[in-house]
Amino acid sequence: MGQAPTTARLVLASRLEDVPRAEQAVMDAVSRHGFDQSSCFAIKLAVEEALINAIKHGNGGDESREIVVEINVSDKQACVGVTDEGVGFVPNGVPDPTLDENLEKPNGRGIMLMRAYMNEVTFNEAGNCVTMIKQRR
Repeated sequence: MGQAPTTARLVLASRLEDVPRAEQAVMDAVSRHGFDQSSCFAIKLAVEEALINAIKHGNGGDESREIVVEINVSDKQACVGVTDEGVGFVPNGVPDPTLDENLEKPNGRGIMLMRAYMNEVTFNEAGNCVTMIKQRR
């Protein structure tokens, strides 16, 4: 039988300086549950993108707004949710950053990376919470 799931809830200010603390909490949990180096890299990158999007786009860089990070890691999967206090957005409305006409636009790459590196990426109806799941190999 494996380890009991690791769960944590972090509340951060909307500051880029707080991103490493949340990333480290996620990395500690996935390491404890035996995720390989490749999966750890993928999870760290996706979490970083989600946090930066929440700070810059969701909360508009307003340091008085908070971000909630929910971590739930088992021996089978890592699930990380990132919620901001913004009004949200329509994920399917973000232009595809790989199309020629969008290559120089600054939006959409974070979501593309999250989807590329995680097994599942879903947004709540409001568009201010992303939940990302990575299955353990």
